Amino acid sequence: MSKGYIQELSNNVERIHVRYNNRYGIAIAGDLYMIKDIDKNKKYPAIIVGAPYGGVKEQGPSVYANELAQRGFVVLTFDQVFMGESGGEPRNVSSPDIFSESFSAAVDYLGVKIPYVDRERIGVIGICGSAGFALSAAQVDTRIKAIATASMYDMSVAARLGQNAEQIQNMKEALSLKRWEDAQNGCPEYLPGFPEEPFDEVPAGTPEPGAEWMRFYAVKRGHHSSARGGFTTTSSMAMMNYDLLTHIDEITPRPILFVIGNRAHSKFFSESAYEKANNPKEIYTVEDAEHIDLYDRTDRIPFDKFESFFKKNM
Repeated sequence: MSKGYIQELSNNVERIHVRYNNRYGIAIAGDLYMIKDIDKNKKYPAIIVGAPYGGVKEQGPSVYANELAQRGFVVLTFDQVFMGESGGEPRNVSSPDIFSESFSAAVDYLGVKIPYVDRERIGVIGICGSAGFALSAAQVDTRIKAIATASMYDMSVAARLGQNAEQIQNMKEALSLKRWEDAQNGCPEYLPGFPEEPFDEVPAGTPEPGAEWMRFYAVKRGHHSSARGGFTTTSSMAMMNYDLLTHIDEITPRPILFVIGNRAHSKFFSESAYEKANNPKEIYTVEDAEHIDLYDRTDRIPFDKFESFFKKNM
């Protein structure tokens, strides 16, 4: 298996490392997947796959890309800016605007730089936190023709989740004071949640949902040294002050597919977004699947559903 990738690359698939800039001039590192011996004189539909919040292209996106390339799509995965092999300083900073822009930058790259991609047939899959950013991009970028999410998280909602007004105010105060500290130190605080080297197993007594994240990111199943969990502490301020899905109803008439696991703790994010969106829209439930199962479990990820959705709608 190639270094860092959690998915063995099919003998029928070619993977090429690529780099391109977003509209801010920050370099984005990506992987382009396609069937081997592809006829580059033809035009093919393309799918952009975004990693979970804090994840990298070598994790869940490589699983999706490996399979979808075999089904006739050109697939682009990428590291978010400030993450993995992409540019941007300081590292591990997050921004709802810039992270959403990454999807439009991927559309730019596919439509301009890859001549065998049909720029009228470009779709997106957002896994976990990338789902919110993908939907946000699609609200304004009509070049994205179809959008699917897997185990969706809306990080702008998650930033305030489960807190009352007093708790939110206290968090704002703490984050504001942290900015003084960051400014004095000359760099923002980043506290990784996962080990540099993978555990053999999740430490006993780890509570949920933390234990679920550990079952993927902290053990050999999904561990990657560039995806150690979370972002700089004050990154939460940007998420608290932003609503990723304000205009989700304006994606229509382009279709949205929400894929959820029946045991996923995150189901309500997809259900809430589904209610806000206009038709055409669909929720598809995967049986016997928790949130992280839609990252990498090929016996759970409904690739037939994704294939039919994109081939019908692009």
